[in-house]
Amino acid sequence: MDATVGRRERKKAATRQALADAALRLFTEHGYDRVTVRDVAEAADVSTTTLLKHFPSKEALVFDQETDREADLVAAVRDRAPDRSVPGALRAYVEDAQLRAPDADPRFRAFADLVRDTPALSEYARRMWTRHQEALAHAVADATGAEPDDPRCAALARFTLEASALARDSADPARALDAAFDLLEHGWQAG
Repeated sequence: MDATVGRRERKKAATRQALADAALRLFTEHGYDRVTVRDVAEAADVSTTTLLKHFPSKEALVFDQETDREADLVAAVRDRAPDRSVPGALRAYVEDAQLRAPDADPRFRAFADLVRDTPALSEYARRMWTRHQEALAHAVADATGAEPDDPRCAALARFTLEASALARDSADPARALDAAFDLLEHGWQAG
């Protein structure tokens, strides 16, 4: 019985990955707006119904790892070094996700360009990213001993997520991240 369940789950995961890979390939080759859900299903050799069981929308085909991102954000706070501040740990995570990841994998650059150049995907990406605010705020509260509903934790979570968007949209992402996280770490210094 366990082997059957394991096999089914592996098959589902393989189908899901084939769909995500086909979608990214087609979207980068032909443009997001020129590719239909049916095109992606055909490229992955599955029915449109099967595709929609795995991905509820066309945009969702592009963002397949969102659960991992939330876990990584929470881990950045929870597993930080004892001498590292919460904003410092979040800064390191966002720098790695926004500045280093694109350079490490050429497929990520194609993905980032696709999202940036497609308004529907840019908006979807922003909604998907900012939905991690509550989990991140709870992680900050746990890590600092604050009350779960402390508005400072919610603010730090929101501003962290917005700093990432600020960097992504900036001509100089590193400078934008430095400015945002310096402000989060040290507060406003008029000058």
